[in-house]
Amino acid sequence: MAKDNTLRPTDEAAVSQARDLIENAAFAALGVLDPVTSGPSVTRIAVAPAPDGSPVTLISSLSGHTAALRSDPRCSLLLGEPGAKGDPLTHPRLTLQCRAVFLDRDGAAHTEMRSHYLTARPKAKLYVDFADFQFVRFEITQGFMNGGFGKAYVFAASDLAPAHPMP
Repeated sequence: MAKDNTLRPTDEAAVSQARDLIENAAFAALGVLDPVTSGPSVTRIAVAPAPDGSPVTLISSLSGHTAALRSDPRCSLLLGEPGAKGDPLTHPRLTLQCRAVFLDRDGAAHTEMRSHYLTARPKAKLYVDFADFQFVRFEITQGFMNGGFGKAYVFAASDLAPAHPMP
């Protein structure tokens, strides 16, 4: 007997909803593999869409998740917040499998990202120039969205590709 596939076909509406979750996320749960224990670790980070539409964050080299991303850039992001009412599981959420790319603090991309990020996250002005902080852009390799009960989708990287790839 064939196994029932509960995934819906990926359509324009699902891609649009997933892109909205990426573009409007203020926070994400970041999943990494701890370089010491090899165990999974999850933390909450601030995110914003980069100029190309991919998720980006500003993180300190003092944090454990930075060491984990430097050791193994494979990671996942969970985007989407429960609404004020109803069951949290009825609200859409998107899991992205990604590859973390650190931006060189001395490069032009850092300068561009600094300006862009501060527009989206002005409170980061307090620490954006600290020597231990660096931007990380997340290159999406695959996505999984639960748009609510019975609304599950899988996305290829190309489905969620940013509108304007960065150099």
